Amino acid sequence: MSIRDWPLAERPRERLLALGAGSLSDAELLAIFLRTGVSGKSAVDLARHLLHQFGGLRVLLEADLRTFNAQLGLGPAKFAQLQAVLEMGRRHLAEHLRRDSVLESPLAVRDYLKAMLRHEPHEVFGCLFLDSRHRVLAYEALFRGSIDSASVYPRQVVKRALAHNAAALILCHNHPSGNTEPSQADRALTERLQEALELIDVRVLDHFIVGDGEPLSMAEYGWM
Repeated sequence: MSIRDWPLAERPRERLLALGAGSLSDAELLAIFLRTGVSGKSAVDLARHLLHQFGGLRVLLEADLRTFNAQLGLGPAKFAQLQAVLEMGRRHLAEHLRRDSVLESPLAVRDYLKAMLRHEPHEVFGCLFLDSRHRVLAYEALFRGSIDSASVYPRQVVKRALAHNAAALILCHNHPSGNTEPSQADRALTERLQEALELIDVRVLDHFIVGDGEPLSMAEYGWM
């Protein structure tokens, strides 16, 4: 049965307009994005099939072009649309952060860092550079690869902080394994960067580790 033949109250698009996007399941949200199904499958049926094939929504959203294109009902056009949607979401979160002090928006900081780092297949180390009122000036991914005290150079972090005329910053990196527990190398790196940035009067407010679930705040755990 086509979705057009469903009762109005059960159609994903109509339910979204009436009740909001939060009322829809992953399959229903994906069905709205797909717009149409394939022979023998409605858009919702296709969405359920894709979620089963990928093992969940996050894996589908993080799939590379080749993996994405190999699935029934998908292709380069859909991949481009999806990447555009994800990038708009990241930019929306960034604009929200720039309006207020990060100290007043801890949830927004976590959401933004998850959007920027959780999908990365390798470790990425970045910084949120802040002004004297702790509003975001910029986010930069500074190092990629295996993140430890030897591969992140304090002088480069100091250089970028000076370039942005930052008064404070938030360190962040991801753990592709999903485990957010900081390693000894993570703690040593944080101490080295704090010492280097103190020399130019830039305060390190926190170091977030992004993995599965909510990003871990090293400041909240008293580790800095």
